[in-house]
Amino acid sequence: MSNNDLQDAELENKDEINPSQGIKKTGLTNRVLEWSIRLVKGVLVGVGAITPGLSGGVLMVVFGIYEPLLRFLANIRHKFVKNIRYFLPVGIGGVLGIVGFSAIVDFAFSNYAAQFTWLFIGFIAGTFPSLLKTSGKQGRKTWHWFLLAAVALGMFFLMHWFESIRSVSMTPNFLVWVMSGALTGLGLVVPGMSPSNFLIYLGLYQPMASGIRQLDFGVIIPLVIGVVLVIILFAKLVNWLFKQHYAFMYHLILGIVVGSTAAIIPAGVIGWTIAVCALLFILGASTSYALSILDEKHPHESLF
Repeated sequence: MSNNDLQDAELENKDEINPSQGIKKTGLTNRVLEWSIRLVKGVLVGVGAITPGLSGGVLMVVFGIYEPLLRFLANIRHKFVKNIRYFLPVGIGGVLGIVGFSAIVDFAFSNYAAQFTWLFIGFIAGTFPSLLKTSGKQGRKTWHWFLLAAVALGMFFLMHWFESIRSVSMTPNFLVWVMSGALTGLGLVVPGMSPSNFLIYLGLYQPMASGIRQLDFGVIIPLVIGVVLVIILFAKLVNWLFKQHYAFMYHLILGIVVGSTAAIIPAGVIGWTIAVCALLFILGASTSYALSILDEKHPHESLF
């Protein structure tokens, strides 16, 4: 073999080694990137869990987290360590989203309640087309539309009833915060349900946001207990209901979304505030709608 042949062989060997080294580096980079993406998703889910008009469950659906989480919780011992590693950044992000955003929520509701509320009415309006499309994936019947309308009306009047008894506001204590955590947990287990809407009408939302912002463990610990209890108790049930009665469950959820969102529309908005509210509504709607379009371009596992 000539010197030229030897040099060519050496170059070929180098070319064979370098790609494998590149693959290892790329694999590590991909893992870090995926971990970071799940962290960001967790932050956004946390923001959705504490924000009026949004639903942490809806955002989990949009980001492809909902189905794997329900499957994990329904059979928690199956691939436990692997699942914990997968959901760890989501959990960290969720905590960061709730704690970090609570200060903004507390300030905004204290000073700009109408504008802030219209922003998040926009958020839920933007997710509605995606929810409507998802609800018909396994077909729908005429009575499903009647179910949606009936639940929306019932929820609207229920929320206004909460408004009428606001003078008899609930006094925060350990059990009340556990109940608030349970409502928040339902917002994660049931896509489309926004527990913040209920907490606003019970007069608990601002105290909860303030307690989280100040890291008041007298608020945080019972909230966590309520969230965990609901997720453990209802994850299997909700998973089964969606599998057996997909269209019914989704139209029920859509009714809750429509009714509870209509009920929090602020009254008495006048002057330049109307224009600001309209702009914030458009911003919220376009942002959440863009998220749903992004989800359609990058499909994940089917929900159930």
